[in-house]
Amino acid sequence: MASTAELELPTFKGTPGWEFTPIDKLDLGAFPAAPAGDGGHPLFAPEGAVTPSTEEPGMSDPPAPLVMPLAQARESHAELVEAHLGKLARPSFFAARNDAEWTDGTFVYVPRNVKVDAPIVLTTVQAQPGTALHHRTLVVLEEGAEAEVWDQVVSAHEEEALVNGVVELVVGQNANLRYLGAQAVNEKTWVFGSQRAVVARDGDLDWTTLAFGGANGKVFLESTLDGPGANGKVTGAYATRGRQHVDYDTLQEHAAPDTTSDLAFRGLISGRSSAVWRGMIKVDPGAQRTDAFQEARNLLLGKKAHADAIPGLEILADDVRCTHAAAIAQIDPEQIFYLRSRGLPRTVAERLVVEGFLGAIVERYEEGPVRDALAAALETRLEQVLS
Repeated sequence: MASTAELELPTFKGTPGWEFTPIDKLDLGAFPAAPAGDGGHPLFAPEGAVTPSTEEPGMSDPPAPLVMPLAQARESHAELVEAHLGKLARPSFFAARNDAEWTDGTFVYVPRNVKVDAPIVLTTVQAQPGTALHHRTLVVLEEGAEAEVWDQVVSAHEEEALVNGVVELVVGQNANLRYLGAQAVNEKTWVFGSQRAVVARDGDLDWTTLAFGGANGKVFLESTLDGPGANGKVTGAYATRGRQHVDYDTLQEHAAPDTTSDLAFRGLISGRSSAVWRGMIKVDPGAQRTDAFQEARNLLLGKKAHADAIPGLEILADDVRCTHAAAIAQIDPEQIFYLRSRGLPRTVAERLVVEGFLGAIVERYEEGPVRDALAAALETRLEQVLS
């Protein structure tokens, strides 16, 4: 990966892709790198979860999965780690800075044909005000493997700080990964992310991303369907208030024929906050019979809230089905009138409309722990936004 010396800090309206996210007030020198710590309030704590351990698993048949600190895995399992670490994330200033300064990270490895029944939970805490936390997550599923990873980043304080994360997901042939990534840092923290998944032949990726905290920043979220029969489903939700600003830049790359992708984002924007979603479906040459869909819908609570939704298509094959949708709107007054005409107070009516809007995200999941956890997280954030 290129070094930060070779890459320039993106400039507002001067760097393609950064037209809507001003970071001219970011002084990187004011945030020295510091390791993660303890504390905070995790969004998720499922029962029976697997968490990172420094203990090496014993010999077994089939081999046991690895869930361990990335630095330790880099020493004890170098052949597994080095084959993928830093190979997936796209070159960028913040990815390069992470590569040079990361202090925390987790390595998840699931051997061939092994299924991990319990959820794997990774929790990273930005614990020191005025510092930068550079963390990494590397998940590797070999052929036929199955796993569910819940990866969350939270704050242990309410002061200004910076979080810069890199996530690399490797889904092997016929493997199945459900990955839930969430950030609920405080609302004074800069948030940057470089996240990418590569899915091999007949592999399946179900990716959820939640953004509740942060003051400003930008996250790149990319999935590459690299083999025939690969499938990628991405579900995103953000809920902002005050003067928060979130920016998601997504890419669904179809690099092989007979692949499918489905991306849906929903945003709730209140106060003077703002949100940006820029999505691209890219169909590479030869990726025939691609079936891709993307949508982003934003609900504005108040006349000073703002959102931008920018879908895009880049199609270099001629036998494809690619569709997109984007919408930005205030609460429909006719819906409020309908509910109030049945005796509901305005505040209750508005809440029901908002709950219905976010409920469309929850309905993308089958009944079970993930759906319940997602619904609970959205409900908690909704209470904060509407308070």
